Amino acid sequence: MSLEDIIYSLIGENLVLLVIAALIVAAILKGVKIVPQSQKFVIERFGRLRSVLGPGINLIVPFLDRVAHKISILERQLPNAEQDAITADNVLVKVETSVFYRITEPEKTVYRIRDVDGAIATTVAGIVRSEIGKIELDQVQSNRSELIGKVREQVEMMVDDWGIEVTRAEVLDVNLDEATRAAMLQQLNAERARRAAVTEAEGRKRAVELSADADLYAAEQEAKARRVSADAEAYATQVVAAAIAENGLEAAQYQVALKQVEALTALGQGTGKQTIVVPAQALEAFGDAFKLLKGRG
Repeated sequence: MSLEDIIYSLIGENLVLLVIAALIVAAILKGVKIVPQSQKFVIERFGRLRSVLGPGINLIVPFLDRVAHKISILERQLPNAEQDAITADNVLVKVETSVFYRITEPEKTVYRIRDVDGAIATTVAGIVRSEIGKIELDQVQSNRSELIGKVREQVEMMVDDWGIEVTRAEVLDVNLDEATRAAMLQQLNAERARRAAVTEAEGRKRAVELSADADLYAAEQEAKARRVSADAEAYATQVVAAAIAENGLEAAQYQVALKQVEALTALGQGTGKQTIVVPAQALEAFGDAFKLLKGRG
């Protein structure tokens, strides 16, 4: 064998080895898939769903299986949307909504819906219109948390077949047209005026009630004072009657005489004491008192 034949033979053998090595490297690259933590890979074999690869190192059959879709499983936010709705009392409102969701089952999302964001936005708009149409405007404003809960619940039910989890569905704002806003402002001012009038009337009523209570209290206290005075007089009368019953009429006359003497003494000590006017009965009082004292002696 000539030198040239040997060289050609070696080159051919090396070429085959290089081809085999390249095929092995390509098979490894095709068969080993590293999936990031925030994604899932949808694998197809001959155009059909084969499997869904989770985060980490995964092995597939090279040249038969292929990565058809790389789906992010991070939470997403739809752009804030505004849609018209009519309440149960025929008021046109503009409702601004915001939706957050994430894909939990990529195989459903890929093969059952084309435009996920558009489908969710349309679903939310329909549900919001339906729910607001069941309630009046005042309830929309006051029961917004209940409205949000109903919207979220129905959205979750609608998108369940798409492999999507709705994490948040919010009603950000409810706006009114200018005519409705002006009418509501007028109604609000009228309500404030009514409440002020009611408050003033209640204040006057309360003042009258308090005044009446004060008069009643004063009357009750005066009646109590009179009752106490009457009780005291009755008690004094009972004491005098008891003394008369015990000591006879002379004891009563003696007490009267002493009182008259005390009164004359006080008169003599006052202004103009140089001249004393003695009533005619005073002499009799002195005499009675003297006789009684003599009799007691």
